Amino acid sequence: MLEANELTAVLVGMESAGKSTLFAKLTNYATGEETNFRGSTVVCRRGTINGTDIVLVDTPGIRQKTDSETTRMALQAVQQGDVIVFVIRGTHVAAEMNLLSREVHMHNHRVAVIFTFEDKTPPPFKQAVELFCREHGISFVSVNARDFEENKLALTIATVRSAKPMPRPFHELFQLTLASMDPPNTVLERVKVGSWLSLLLIFLLFGVPVFAAYLFANVTQPYVDDWILNPLRDVMGATPAWLQVLTVGNYGLLTLGPYSFLWAFPVVLFIGISVAVTEEMGLKDRITDALDPWLQKIGLEGRDLIPVLTGFGCNVVGVLQSRACGACSRKQCVSLIAFGSACSYTIGSTLSLFSSAGKPFLFFPYIVLVFIVGALHTRIFNKGDMSLPETPRRTFLQRPTWKGVSFRVRSLVKQFMLQAMPTFLLICLIAAILDEFHIIDWLSITLAPVFVLFHLPATVAPAVLFSIIRKDGMLVLNQGDILSTLSIIQLFVAVYLASTLSACLVTLWTIGKEFKWTFALQIAGKQATSSIVSAMILAWSFVCLQWVF
Repeated sequence: MLEANELTAVLVGMESAGKSTLFAKLTNYATGEETNFRGSTVVCRRGTINGTDIVLVDTPGIRQKTDSETTRMALQAVQQGDVIVFVIRGTHVAAEMNLLSREVHMHNHRVAVIFTFEDKTPPPFKQAVELFCREHGISFVSVNARDFEENKLALTIATVRSAKPMPRPFHELFQLTLASMDPPNTVLERVKVGSWLSLLLIFLLFGVPVFAAYLFANVTQPYVDDWILNPLRDVMGATPAWLQVLTVGNYGLLTLGPYSFLWAFPVVLFIGISVAVTEEMGLKDRITDALDPWLQKIGLEGRDLIPVLTGFGCNVVGVLQSRACGACSRKQCVSLIAFGSACSYTIGSTLSLFSSAGKPFLFFPYIVLVFIVGALHTRIFNKGDMSLPETPRRTFLQRPTWKGVSFRVRSLVKQFMLQAMPTFLLICLIAAILDEFHIIDWLSITLAPVFVLFHLPATVAPAVLFSIIRKDGMLVLNQGDILSTLSIIQLFVAVYLASTLSACLVTLWTIGKEFKWTFALQIAGKQATSSIVSAMILAWSFVCLQWVF
């Protein structure tokens, strides 16, 4: 409940206008989310401007020619505010003011204008808009959101407080003709080479951090084993039998738990840094715009690549980010996230398994295969009419800020430590209990005929089953000598099947809440079909090649 004397000001603007940066600067809330890529805000956030009674609401960017969930969310938030604060890029002031005044329905709301990108806008542009606002009694302030000067805080607060209702919408008043100033082109905007270069950057964006994580974990694990884990295992070996089962048994906390941390955590950390830097630089938009023609062939648009890439960190976050997709492509985007976006925990687990088996080189063909099959799966099962493509709105390239990068990385680390690790440790405890009562052996024997279809032994059954609960669950293959009994082909097929058979339960739960539970079940069924068919084709192809050669 808001206090009677509180004033609610809703920030409204196009994507990349600087709303979230302003929100962070004014409220000191989530200061690291000063990102510079489209669709970074997928929820409406509230905060109080320090030392005032003004409640500020940050909304997702308004999209043109689309009916995205985030646009509807932003327009609904406007109706609940006292003041509408139009956040408009000075470089595109005429186009954005006209569009926003048509999209946002004002019902006696007080109106203020915050003119951003002051440092990149010619003085005549600012002077023209300032004169227009003065003539019509509209509160106005010009700022550089990323480098918010202290004196601008007082001016911004005064602008919001002095806002008054407008006599007529902007598009009926605004008669100035001001050209837009697009950011300069780069090689990514070139028709022939831009898409290929963007694809290369995508591989570097994730490939370099994954390789760095592998090197880090590979060097660190022997020391952790010798200095920490082996002494602990020796100590626990003298404890009661039931405690040994839970700690140093086949599926114990000290047997499997460290694998998740040693191999998944570096992936989360290094990919988080890579993605945060790319977003802060404004480079991500350039990449997605360049790949738009290719993505449309599988039913997606360039902007849909943002939640897909986010899914490589966490599928749940990727599904939430898909709110910024158009209604005609959102389901396709979610389908690709569930199948083809190998989350940090999946990547960490597969690296651990391939490395423990002495075959780390399998990771590259594995991740390429997952994405290719995911794209085919998306195209086959999710056909829909594409919306009209929007005109690319390139962001200005800029230096990343330490606050922006560090906050995102800290958030990922916190999520991993407080959500991912406890969940995997719980899986270890459940697996240890099931193993002690020979339930896992029973499941393996029962499911043995099924895994014969994939030329796999029944011992891989627990890993496949636990991976449905959480992707780290496939790490139970590290138990005992299972890996040593698998051929290179069986190892590849087993890891592929475990990682793609189903999205984790948390992801499916999120999809059910975002859409309908029937859609979540459809996603699960279609994904299982694609995974099983492709895994069987893969396994039998290898067998046929062995027969031939």
